[in-house]
Amino acid sequence: MVTFSTLHDSEIVNLLQNGSVGVIPTDTVYGLACLATDRTAVGRLYELKSRDDKPGTLIAASIEQLVELGIPRRYVTAAQNFWPNPISVIIPTTPDLQYLDLGRMSLAMRVPIDQTITALLANTGPLLTSSANHPGEPPASTSEEAKTYFGDSVDFYVDGGDLSDRAASTIIRIIDDAVEVLREGAVKINEKGEII
Repeated sequence: MVTFSTLHDSEIVNLLQNGSVGVIPTDTVYGLACLATDRTAVGRLYELKSRDDKPGTLIAASIEQLVELGIPRRYVTAAQNFWPNPISVIIPTTPDLQYLDLGRMSLAMRVPIDQTITALLANTGPLLTSSANHPGEPPASTSEEAKTYFGDSVDFYVDGGDLSDRAASTIIRIIDDAVEVLREGAVKINEKGEII
């Protein structure tokens, strides 16, 4: 298990591309992360979180990356007005992606605005993430806190400092033309579905 001081280290890309699961500072909070295309790594991430029915969040550098992963373009088009931003949109998936959505047939997805994380995503492709904590416990705000949760059970940590001042992402669902806010977070959205 290794700790990096920056997301810019090229070894992080190598580790993720080779099936590693790590803890990284995302655009919101610290999160477990793995390559979204690696079924084994995804299974391991869900095991670490004791999750068999609550899927994580997909983060991608662009809508194109989500389409390449297998998300139909027509599903992500409605979300593009909200990105890039710390806004996770619940989007329908396809049967091929059940290993990611745990049979829910939908998944939270976002394109971050944070340039450090998007630079990483440009090199790795979409990552599956889930907040760095155990069920019922508060999310880690430092890499040291994350280590108390996961210790040597993950392959690497990236120390991005204290993120306790960062809010979790806002989670929305778009139904026809209506926007439903499921969790208010880093970005406020009004009743008309507009960012305020």
